[in-house]
Amino acid sequence: MSRIIAVDYGTKRVGIAVTDPLQMIATPLTSVHARDAVKFILEYMESEKTECIVIGKPMQMNNTESESEKQIRVFIQTLKNQKPDIKIERYDERFTSVMAQQALHTAGESKRMRKDKSVIDRTSAVIILQSYLLYRNNQIKHS
Repeated sequence: MSRIIAVDYGTKRVGIAVTDPLQMIATPLTSVHARDAVKFILEYMESEKTECIVIGKPMQMNNTESESEKQIRVFIQTLKNQKPDIKIERYDERFTSVMAQQALHTAGESKRMRKDKSVIDRTSAVIILQSYLLYRNNQIKHS
């Protein structure tokens, strides 16, 4: 099988997580500057077989798109221009930053680590990916 990449896109930093080849476990990969994200992902895909990229979809509480959605669409289009055959999925990312901070706290990480935005971004990408995997597996069971 191949891996799935998850992206927590931010205008400054992008958190990236990845599954194992069996697509069972999501682990943090890295955080990169937003301007380097496409290059990093494409280089990663050259070395690891990748089925798709799951990109967080930030939504407001009233189900409208967040302000960062416009930049995410540009990011997605840039990826598709570079690799037209790549499958891209979107997944609701509401509350992932809060959940990431809580997970780091529960794991006993230091206050400094819990405040590190790059750690939060990577952890948010893991949460997006784990949630996507649960959703996808549930869809497969019920189809």
